[in-house]
Amino acid sequence: MIKKVRLSESVISVIKEMIVADGFKPGDKFYSENELTKNLGVSRSSIREAMRILEVTGQVSVKQGKGIYIADFHGEQLKAFSVWLKNNEQSIKDNFEVRMIIEPKAAGRAAENADKDDIRKMEEACMQFAQFAKDKNTEEVIQCDRRFHRLLSAATKNTTLHVLMKSMTTSLPNGWISSLYTPGRIEKTVSEHGDILEAIKRRDKLAAEKAMITHLSNALHDINEEMKKQA
Repeated sequence: MIKKVRLSESVISVIKEMIVADGFKPGDKFYSENELTKNLGVSRSSIREAMRILEVTGQVSVKQGKGIYIADFHGEQLKAFSVWLKNNEQSIKDNFEVRMIIEPKAAGRAAENADKDDIRKMEEACMQFAQFAKDKNTEEVIQCDRRFHRLLSAATKNTTLHVLMKSMTTSLPNGWISSLYTPGRIEKTVSEHGDILEAIKRRDKLAAEKAMITHLSNALHDINEEMKKQA
């Protein structure tokens, strides 16, 4: 019996519980995206993102045109991320290419236009990120990371830019997922976000742009290095 998701629960946690409670075994076909969307009462994008993360961590296998299958978690978890990276390489590169065009300028504009409330919210997002990083809760880290980048875009006071970033973080999560599951990247991101925020607080436009370029370049570099290991 599929249950509704409460606001206090994450879709991923509920699906993990469901796999166990409903007796799914490795190789079994899981519920479809349509069934999960309808019965959990969440959006299709939320289901798809949950499946991406569960695939990254080796718990399900999403077969195009066939459906979602339960993976042999203990046998697959070590290679699941590298396989997912390889299968999504182009979309990840596309994601970072667009972000590199947009986000450094956004950081510079935020340094010019952010008000006290914007800065407070970004500080809270950074603190939450650091806490979840300490707890090794990667799923929540990803949410905090995207929240930080959305808040930064809001601080530009450019509505079009903010809407664009909200759309990217909601509909195109592969860049965030690929980066933050790369070994060591979460810890580096804590520092890099801090550098971006400090530049914004100093109203240093050029430093904010440079810090964002460094952050995105480092993330893409780490992803590429991880791909090379598996080549």
